[in-house]
Amino acid sequence: MAEKLVGVAVRGNTIAEVQGNIQRAEELGIHAAWMTAGGASLDSLTCFAASAASTTKIKLGTSIVPTYPRHPLVTVQQAQVVAQLAPGRFRLGVGPSHRPTIESMGIEFDAPLAHLREYLKILKAILQTGSVDFDGEHYSAHASIPGPLDVQVMGSALRKGSFELCGAESDGAISWICPLSYLRDVALPAMEKGAKEAGRPVPPLIAHAPVCVHDNPEEVRAAVREQIMNPRLPYYQNMLVAAGYPEAKSGDWSDAMIDGVVIWGDEETAAQGIQELFAMGATEVLASPITAGADRAASLERTMKLLGQAAAAVG
Repeated sequence: MAEKLVGVAVRGNTIAEVQGNIQRAEELGIHAAWMTAGGASLDSLTCFAASAASTTKIKLGTSIVPTYPRHPLVTVQQAQVVAQLAPGRFRLGVGPSHRPTIESMGIEFDAPLAHLREYLKILKAILQTGSVDFDGEHYSAHASIPGPLDVQVMGSALRKGSFELCGAESDGAISWICPLSYLRDVALPAMEKGAKEAGRPVPPLIAHAPVCVHDNPEEVRAAVREQIMNPRLPYYQNMLVAAGYPEAKSGDWSDAMIDGVVIWGDEETAAQGIQELFAMGATEVLASPITAGADRAASLERTMKLLGQAAAAVG
């Protein structure tokens, strides 16, 4: 059985802020630090390369690196550096992102699942065996590196098809704002189906969820509406509708959606929400802290401390 982990999404406007947040997560005993790359924000792979020497235990993972702007061999160039600087600690999560985001860059967003399948195949081949010799519909890659690296290659997943794909091809599926019932009833069965058809074990499910340790419901809901814009995107709307929230088509958070997606409340309630995801079948809970109330720094620290306690509770 895979080891249960508690991870946290770290952010920062400068590399110093990112490094400080990763170091704080390690101090608290949180198992993994994850970063998202997108737009013109700091590049997660470069941040992890810069942070590897100042940490010793915490795992480093991308959640996610958007695939369309980078050929897989470009991603391999960067991933090798992090893997060598933090051996056994780096996990590479990739995904297609979303049509509005990618097309706003002037890049065609075509056949995202087929695109991701080829991307995963190339990454796993060269990073885990040392070479790749691949010609597909979307990519060609013929290259080698000095030797295999200890890097898990994971994929983003939102709807049934992407969870099946991750079950068949990846070393793990990374969700985002999927309600527990959806992960249980749609995601895990799809991963099991994909893995069975591919003749391989079911890979881990990384349940990426917003977490806010805070006592005031209205302040929590206001913070979620301010900080998480994903329901404005059609793919997220469709997932939430499928999960039983037809109001998601409006593009706005309803109170019911927030309560179904966000782990929030006092320390005991938030810890229970994390444990429920593990009990449902998640291998890792990746918490994205939501800061609520007037003192955002104190809010973040309260959530971070809870995540450290949750990490200790699962080992």
